[in-house]
Amino acid sequence: MNILDINIPIILFIQNLGSWLNGPMAFITSLGNENFYLLIIPFCYWCVDTGLGIRLGFMLLLSDGFYNTLKILFHSPRPYWYSAEVRAISTGSAFGFPSGHSQNAAALWGLAAAFIGRRWAWITAIGVAFLIGISRIYLGVHFPIDVLAGWALGAFMVWIFLKAEKPLVTWFKKQSLAIQIGGFFGAAVFIIIAGALAKASLGSWQIPEIWRQNAGSGIDPLTMQGFFTSMGMFFGVGAGIAIFARFNDPLDVSGPWFQRALRYVVGFVGMIVIYAGLDALFMEGNSALALGLRFIRYMLVGLWIFLGAPLVFKRLKLVS
Repeated sequence: MNILDINIPIILFIQNLGSWLNGPMAFITSLGNENFYLLIIPFCYWCVDTGLGIRLGFMLLLSDGFYNTLKILFHSPRPYWYSAEVRAISTGSAFGFPSGHSQNAAALWGLAAAFIGRRWAWITAIGVAFLIGISRIYLGVHFPIDVLAGWALGAFMVWIFLKAEKPLVTWFKKQSLAIQIGGFFGAAVFIIIAGALAKASLGSWQIPEIWRQNAGSGIDPLTMQGFFTSMGMFFGVGAGIAIFARFNDPLDVSGPWFQRALRYVVGFVGMIVIYAGLDALFMEGNSALALGLRFIRYMLVGLWIFLGAPLVFKRLKLVS
């Protein structure tokens, strides 16, 4: 009996608590979705605290690159791929280990708690991360071991971030704009290459047919799209921050809440126009051209959030 077999009874026990949990667990898991963070992070940056928004943005994108690489290296199934006993209350097309939702929850909520520095923030962060992890097990998309690994890796990323932030920022501010932008691009390319090497390391390995049969729908766990999505946005975010800081005073996000709300509406509409407009124009798929266009699309979204929108706010006098 392997470790996945040992995990199955735990999943079945949690799923047998009752179907009345389907709705609450789906809601809880949505708090760990990347789309949720893409609503919250711009709100933090435009309306609450620029420092918190920047930190959360980088943490999300670096966490994505990290766990996507690990997923391919370990190429572990999701529970409902592995066992027909597990109900697929939700689905996922990527590999299971580690749980990206759990890692992001621990990393982002943990970093936010460290930034706020209050006891209630830590209690909230631990509670939310715990519930998101449990929801992933209940929904049948992760083994308990996936979730435990995600929590541990997320906590590790917070620790690394807090240790490395000050010296990295000090070094970064001393560099020319070209080196700053080049550094972000180089980091993005490095993580994409890491993902490609992880995929190449699998050699002739093939997805077991039983996994596809149990999944009951198309799965594509070896796609590189996730890397080009997160790293395109990472480069856009980094370049946007560097360019804005070079030619502008720090963004002042204080002001009455109606002004902050208007800021968010303007910024969000611009983000959707870029995201949806380029989605309609650009081709999808796993070809080199499609992946390159995906990188550009998400780069422009990142540039809008951290450069374009703040400049529009200044032009419209929505900031001091």
